[in-house]
Amino acid sequence: MVTAYRRASRAKISLDAIIQNYQGIKQSLSPGKLVYATVKADAYGHGAKAVSQALEEAGADGFCVALTDEALELRQAGIQNDIMVLGVIPASDALEMAQAQVAVTVSRLDWLQAVTEELEAATYPALDIHLAVDSGMGRIGFLDSQSLQAAIDWIAAHPKAFTLKGIFTHFATADSQDPQGKSKQAAQAQAFQDIRQAIDCSQLPQAPLFHQSNSAMALWYPDETLNMVRLGIALYGANPSNGEEDLPYSLEPALSLETEIAHVKQMHAGETVGYGATYTASQDEWIATLPIGYADGWLRAYSGVEVLVQGQACPIVGRVCMDQCMVRLDQAYPIGTKVTLIGENQGQVIRAEDVAAHAGTIAYETLCLLSQRLPRDYQD
Repeated sequence: MVTAYRRASRAKISLDAIIQNYQGIKQSLSPGKLVYATVKADAYGHGAKAVSQALEEAGADGFCVALTDEALELRQAGIQNDIMVLGVIPASDALEMAQAQVAVTVSRLDWLQAVTEELEAATYPALDIHLAVDSGMGRIGFLDSQSLQAAIDWIAAHPKAFTLKGIFTHFATADSQDPQGKSKQAAQAQAFQDIRQAIDCSQLPQAPLFHQSNSAMALWYPDETLNMVRLGIALYGANPSNGEEDLPYSLEPALSLETEIAHVKQMHAGETVGYGATYTASQDEWIATLPIGYADGWLRAYSGVEVLVQGQACPIVGRVCMDQCMVRLDQAYPIGTKVTLIGENQGQVIRAEDVAAHAGTIAYETLCLLSQRLPRDYQD
């Protein structure tokens, strides 16, 4: 997809805000806790290379990605720090990850067995491993201490092939404060604790890191951090609960989404706007066309969302088109007038969480779906 630099629509990214969020959360934790910045999905739409380079320069402990391709992109961008792939990977990628010195997630003993011979024959350093435990997320991971112990024993028996860097789990409801969510959270935490107590890592040359904390855990359960945090959405200044729970301290949103009025006209009562003629003017109204649409990640579900024009909240009317959308103005504005879809405009603010809530989704999705057609302008 072409990045449309000649169009007014663009995402503006504050690298200083990302660094500030990282450092603020790290300082809120007990000394010695590692904080890995999660930059998967192009750093949640913020641009993985630029974000990682800025964070590495600022002293970040390491990075998490979802895919081997994302890890290699960071290495090619000059990132030297530790990188962990959070998702399971094909056995065919093991050797390349060892060469790139990227840690991988393993959820099955047979994966380790399948790659051992190839890794032992290689001249690269041993492949760093994080063993995943499914404590109740129902996604990936070893289900009990016996199967986990078998993997630990295999790694210990093959030191030329593997180094066990960590053992981790992921929580399903860390961002929820309702009784059912808190009960699920407590049950998962207990399950992981029981497994940690049941396994024996004494045969390893050094003890692995134990980690269970994502953004929500770091914010609302800082005392349960264990050795390491995998910091995701909070790094970018968004609330992991999408605003359902108050943050314990402020975060600085790193992304704003802006465009300009491309066309403006006065419509009369009874005239319609957009595909399907779903909006009908009830009186004489000023309607602006904005050069941004669902191909940019500004979804059809955002019809009705308010944007900011000179500090005034103006609703999107009619269906969002592939490349454009229409807005009902409070008055006529000149072509070229700045419009803020996410961010601050003359003292008024629209958050990614607000846009997401209108569409019945979460800020993660709103940010991640901003497409490569939108230029990312880095402000710091």
